[in-house]
Amino acid sequence: MDMNKSFFIKKENKKSQWHVIDASDQILGRLASKVADILRGKDKPEYTPHADSGDYVIVTNCEKIILTGNKWEDKIYRSYSGWKSGLKERSATEVFQKDPTLLFKYAVKGMLPKNKLSRGMIKKLKIYSGNEHPHTAQIATFSSKK
Repeated sequence: MDMNKSFFIKKENKKSQWHVIDASDQILGRLASKVADILRGKDKPEYTPHADSGDYVIVTNCEKIILTGNKWEDKIYRSYSGWKSGLKERSATEVFQKDPTLLFKYAVKGMLPKNKLSRGMIKKLKIYSGNEHPHTAQIATFSSKK
């Protein structure tokens, strides 16, 4: 490789991998930052900021995630519909009771860049509340290619 040239990864040269992460008894923010780095591709030596060079991530057992301190009551998730008095505020407990996967998705989505690439990156994140997931075929074909 010539040292005077910059390297940029192209779509056709990108080789995506599948990572399975067990979220049981792990802290939400620390795990979300690791997952965001994998989705962006920052864990690879061929990282390119303006291209999507990340991998697919499967997170299982997200109902066993841990929030430290008083975040279950104090952390507020806000959504605004655009209408007058359309602000909805939910605590982390309410979001977790509605859907345990949403809490992890919001954490990872907040750590991704706010540009056109983030929409494609968040689609590569698969979150499941149980230990089972339907992506065993992708992982099996990936491990057999090694």
